[in-house]
Amino acid sequence: MATATSNIRSPSITLFGKGTVSYQRTAAPFQIPQFPLNRPRLTALFASLHDGNNKDDGSNKITKSVGLEELFEDSSYDVVSKDSPFHPRPLSSTQFSNSVSAGSRLRVAYQGVRGAYSEAAAEKAYPNCEAVPCDQFDAAFEAVEKWIVDRAVLPIENSLGGSIHRNYDLLLRHSLHIVGEVKLAVRHCLLANHGVRVEDLQRVLSHPQALAQCENTLTKLGLSREATDDTALAAKYVAFNKLKDTGAVASSSAAKIYGLNILAEDVQDYCDNVTRFLMLAREPIIPGVEKPFKTSIVFSLEEGPGVLFKGLAVFALRQINLTKIESRPLRNQPLRASDDSNNGSKYFDYLFYVDFEASMAEERAQNALRHLKEFATFLRVLGSYPVDTTML
Repeated sequence: MATATSNIRSPSITLFGKGTVSYQRTAAPFQIPQFPLNRPRLTALFASLHDGNNKDDGSNKITKSVGLEELFEDSSYDVVSKDSPFHPRPLSSTQFSNSVSAGSRLRVAYQGVRGAYSEAAAEKAYPNCEAVPCDQFDAAFEAVEKWIVDRAVLPIENSLGGSIHRNYDLLLRHSLHIVGEVKLAVRHCLLANHGVRVEDLQRVLSHPQALAQCENTLTKLGLSREATDDTALAAKYVAFNKLKDTGAVASSSAAKIYGLNILAEDVQDYCDNVTRFLMLAREPIIPGVEKPFKTSIVFSLEEGPGVLFKGLAVFALRQINLTKIESRPLRNQPLRASDDSNNGSKYFDYLFYVDFEASMAEERAQNALRHLKEFATFLRVLGSYPVDTTML
């Protein structure tokens, strides 16, 4: 399997790979720091972030690397009052200057409109929070970075549909930290306007993954399918347009919000339908050992036989269990020629996202990353956070 061969230079990437970081004419080798439990701040835990003026000069260094405090020290943000109607319009990246992050309630961004499963996940993760809808995943990341909201809760994988690749890519592009996870049981309902029966329906609207998760049921009903950006948005569209031949696959909460009738409950093909969400913040949390922790990292490796095996072995040698591994293409250099001059092959370069069951406060986790750093071309800790052990 081919892997990346050089460091990735991006304004929002924290590097633990080979090379040096240069800032204000100083240079120091990359190190994986110690993680004592009594440290007042953890910014140094995940090294430095990079500002938008980084330049790639062709050398093996990144210029103008700044710490998290420095990143926001000189930043100013307009704070303007914002009314909250019953059905607020989702934020887009162009509307951030009209929002406010004030008051005692935690503001938590999610993708979608009211009634979305992501809203339920945000409220489960942060009870009594003010859930702020965003039109796209990108907008939710930006809302946190620009201090419009305090947190974001976004899906990363589903037990039936698999990984949400877009959010893996955004984790690398942005500078946010994973501070927790929450798992939500997804129970799809078939919704329609009052007075509409199942036999009246000709088509159904919903998010592509929701439609795929209910494929068998919808096929039996003989309904055509049309995709929307969000399950709750589909319910909202059916209700506001008073459609008589169209239903929506969404949550029971969406039915209540938009005044729709529930024609059928639990229409998903499999009952064990669970989505895992990540809780994102501007700063990391202090990892502990008093309860189960999980750590998420992303790294790349040189091309060669057994290199990925070697990379994963650093965890097996220390009895660290891996709960997730995901590969994503390295977009700014997707193809690389073979080092063998007699072989004209080209390889895809990849990044590897790994979740493992250990806290960065544990010596074995620190030693595993030190070991991995010896041969990884790029390494970033995305977060070390408590495992969601709640019953669904």
